[in-house]
Order: sequence, then structure tokens, then C-alpha cells
Amino acid sequence: MTATRWTMQVTGRVQGVYYRANTQKAGADLGLTGYALNLPDGGVEVVAEGDRKNLQALHDWCKKGPPAARVDRIVVTESQATGEFSDFSIRR
Repeated sequence: MTATRWTMQVTGRVQGVYYRANTQKAGADLGLTGYALNLPDGGVEVVAEGDRKNLQALHDWCKKGPPAARVDRIVVTESQATGEFSDFSIRR
């Protein structure tokens, strides 16, 4: 099975609410690799690689986020996985 990469741009109230930490845990629990990164515009970028079923599960989680978050929109870009990640991390 070929791994896929999803880059998700998440907007809403997603900084200062433990969104990255919870996304990192959700991605790791799903066996995905990649990262979550706060963006200067107040959003979060989530880059994840793995199988489509688990990417969809992470996307479903990202739509809700942690309790204090409010997700307004997620834009997903799909590409071929590069295999550059060894785990799911938080980037600063």
C-alpha cells in the first residue's frame, strides 16, 4: 500500500488551546507520521503521512479538536508521501 501525505490548514480558535499537542497524540495513536505547527496567521498546519483510512480519521478528529478549540475550516492538500518523518511531532 502506498502512503499518502495530507497537508491540512486548520483555521479558527486553534492556538493556545492545546490543539497541536492533542493533534500530535491523535496522529501518533493512528500510526501516522508528520507534524503540527502554529502559523503566523493564527491557524495550525498539520502534515500527516500514512494510509488513507487513518488520514481520514485524523481529519475527522481535527474538525473537532480539543474541547477549547473552535475549528472554522480545514483545507486539505493531498500529495505523495515522502517518508521524511520518523514520528508525529510538534513543530515550533
